[in-house]
Amino acid sequence: MSAAPVRGTAAGSLVAQRILGVDPGLTRCGFAVVEMRPDRTGASVAVEVAGTRSEQDLAERILAIQRAAERLLDVHAPDVLAIERVFAQNNAPTVVGTAQASGVVIAAAAARGIPVAWHTPSEVKAAVTDDGAAAKDAVARMVQRILRLDELPKPVDATDAYAVAICHAWRSGVGTRHDMSAGTRTHQGARTAAQQAAARQPREATPAQRAWAEAERRAADGRSSPGAPGVSRGRRAR
Repeated sequence: MSAAPVRGTAAGSLVAQRILGVDPGLTRCGFAVVEMRPDRTGASVAVEVAGTRSEQDLAERILAIQRAAERLLDVHAPDVLAIERVFAQNNAPTVVGTAQASGVVIAAAAARGIPVAWHTPSEVKAAVTDDGAAAKDAVARMVQRILRLDELPKPVDATDAYAVAICHAWRSGVGTRHDMSAGTRTHQGARTAAQQAAARQPREATPAQRAWAEAERRAADGRSSPGAPGVSRGRRAR
């Protein structure tokens, strides 16, 4: 009989973590509980999409999302909750509903002392597929591969919840030999593949920066020459 997976915390970078990933939404809120291992593989523990109807009273809809989150938190006791950060859109009602769903889920985790981490959609895609602009089907295929699922995860809300959990595991240091626990509350530094490539290119100074550098060089040369007039550091040429 195999031993039960080692339960870790958000600060343990060399042990398995149980993560509740959330793709927030008021009409459909995706939840996925995964066990992420140090070898950068994982397993699905539970997945579901909590749905509400637009004709329902708003208070009832928010309460339904809250109760779904509370049940999953109590049953599966994750080490950390990872949630997709609200993404600004032109559709204001959708943004408001997503924010409302996010709020009650975050509050449910906080009430249980479970740390919360936020990840932007581009961070999630970049972490799972190495492309911050990856299509939904590409994310689904990678989630299936990483978690060794028998079939592609469905619906998209479940896929995104899985992806958020995987993103957090890899960003927080599961399977690495360093501890990134200090950064598990928020993750704003993830870069897409294109951004990483751009960062590797030597940065070229702007014309204004080059002009200022040349002026400073000339000033330094003038100060080093005997009898040359000094240049005041307190004033810049206009």
